[in-house]
Amino acid sequence: MSDSYTRLKLEHHGAVTAVVLNRPEIHDAFDDVTITELTQVFTQLGQDSATRVVLLRSTGKHFSAGADLNWMRRIADYSEEENREDACTLERMFRAIATCPKPVVARVQGAALGGGSGLVATADIAIATTRASFGFTEARLGILPAVISPYVLKKLHWGQAQALFLTGERFRADKALRLGLVAEVVDEEDLDTAVQRTIDELLACSPDSQARIKELIPRIAHLDFPQAATLTVASITAARATDGGKAGMAAFLSKQKPPWAEEGE
Repeated sequence: MSDSYTRLKLEHHGAVTAVVLNRPEIHDAFDDVTITELTQVFTQLGQDSATRVVLLRSTGKHFSAGADLNWMRRIADYSEEENREDACTLERMFRAIATCPKPVVARVQGAALGGGSGLVATADIAIATTRASFGFTEARLGILPAVISPYVLKKLHWGQAQALFLTGERFRADKALRLGLVAEVVDEEDLDTAVQRTIDELLACSPDSQARIKELIPRIAHLDFPQAATLTVASITAARATDGGKAGMAAFLSKQKPPWAEEGE
């Protein structure tokens, strides 16, 4: 896959690929080019056998200030059809991140506002510093957090999300943790250690199992128990029959490392 991007840079660390938002001069805000590049890279990483975990991070003081002002000025004059296509492109980006079969970890420092908070919501695991701040600020601009809402509602109760959407309130990392938007909050100097600890835990697990888990959870989230039972029984039956499932059980019973743990080292 290509490592040549104008808004991003890729860093490869063994089985971990870091996707780095790389415009610190504008607080890693994103525009239509960033959106296209993020969609491409997450689609490609989902198919890259060498990548086990994707780390989403940024340069500079902030994770992402949301939409680039120059991009916002351009779309202010869009026709309805142009707005529709632009919104579809944005939705495809968030969906590419959220449905990537590899675990996605977000490393969050500084502000993550608007679409920046949307990026946090699409990650499987987000780890933030105590000084990070969040906000679904779209209503203050006369628009709404529409395309990010499905991903936010995976993390937050709908009543909590609605209140934050309606007020556009900026909130700190401790509240993001209570609400479930982030999984862990640490002091700034401990951020990289916490991120690496999570990555190590992910690499200790079967990549095939992780891909199946990411596929299973959205499918059962709104099923009743009988419907869920049919799906979950089929899922575990299939997993036990895979080479990975057999190898994992054999390694556990013989007190050996499973093959994927050695690959992740």
